[in-house]
Amino acid sequence: MIILDASVLIAHLDDRDVQHERARSALDAHAMDPFGASVVTLAQTLVSPARSHRTTQATGALSLVGVVAIPVDETAPTRLAELRAETDLRLPDCCVLLAAQDSGASTVLTFDERLSSEAQRLGFATP
Repeated sequence: MIILDASVLIAHLDDRDVQHERARSALDAHAMDPFGASVVTLAQTLVSPARSHRTTQATGALSLVGVVAIPVDETAPTRLAELRAETDLRLPDCCVLLAAQDSGASTVLTFDERLSSEAQRLGFATP
């Protein structure tokens, strides 16, 4: 499974985003792999569509790509705090790492260099 960061999903949904083509190419290159995203990442991704009353379109587009929501469980608060303390990443980025750990993902796809570095340090591939 490949865990997607909001940077990729936001760019994919917005064809005016400077990273749109990069996101489209990355998703196309891995189209045969299953995609997942933390429920927090998905909420972060849907903020702009919600502002413009386009959440139905956005969730449909995410569904077409095959993005599966990775839920959090009762251990998430402690584990997220530990990831934040260990990595000094922002909490939404820690949610990406937690989703990768919980889903057994092999890869984290992000355009964020710090998140990419930490994901690599934790043993995830970052194409």
